[in-house]
Amino acid sequence: MAREIEIKLRVTSHDPVRRRLRELGATLGWRGVETNRIYDRVDGGLRKAGVGLRVRSVVSDDEIRLPVTMTVKGPRAPGVVKSREEFETGVISADTVAGMLRLLGFVRVLRYEKRREHWVLGKCAVELDEPPHIGLFVEIEGPDEETIRACQADIGLRGAADVSESYVRLMMTYCRVHGNDDHDVRLP
Repeated sequence: MAREIEIKLRVTSHDPVRRRLRELGATLGWRGVETNRIYDRVDGGLRKAGVGLRVRSVVSDDEIRLPVTMTVKGPRAPGVVKSREEFETGVISADTVAGMLRLLGFVRVLRYEKRREHWVLGKCAVELDEPPHIGLFVEIEGPDEETIRACQADIGLRGAADVSESYVRLMMTYCRVHGNDDHDVRLP
């Protein structure tokens, strides 16, 4: 069983984290723009069950298209650190998968973009995220809470508060508050 274990932290700037990652010898995998399409049943059954269905595409700053992925995430386990079952597979085309999901009765409930830098530090993936309108974040994903918390301290974010809301929830709230009825949030 695949499991996603991660924390999300709100920051005011990525610069100190980026600087610290370089000092620690972390590897920058890529930076670019992610497009995330979130799907659900018409009745909202996936959301009600705590399940997420996402199709993600990425174009790096050097114009390389990274593999498109379809991900299904299970309900979140109790605890401060986000832990949930996750299954992900590569697909050829986000548009093709969108058509398949539509024929199966799923609807797109949200589309949002974000700038992301993907770093690797030891056993952790460190993501510097800049979604539009909702602030700057750092996500740290790793094999267990102890490893993730050690990475958090190493990159200078020991005192940063965890953000428990998902990007999907934060974006849906933004859309509701700002009257964005098509739930399409793009980078400026």
